[in-house]
Amino acid sequence: MKQPNFPQGWDEERVRRVLEHYEQQSEEEAVAEDEAAYESTTHTAMEIPVDLVPQVRELLAKRRAG
Repeated sequence: MKQPNFPQGWDEERVRRVLEHYEQQSEEEAVAEDEAAYESTTHTAMEIPVDLVPQVRELLAKRRAG
């Protein structure tokens, strides 16, 4: 069987904790969490055309590096 390939900083235990959190969450709690994400004053969510994703990722990487 193939071994799982986790992102950097993640392991099986962390994945289990995240799954447990969302599996135990009520629908009301899930909605509240989703809504709270859009109330951030430091980040935003937007739709961008798929063909622009590489350029946006490059801009974000430059910002993080700078």
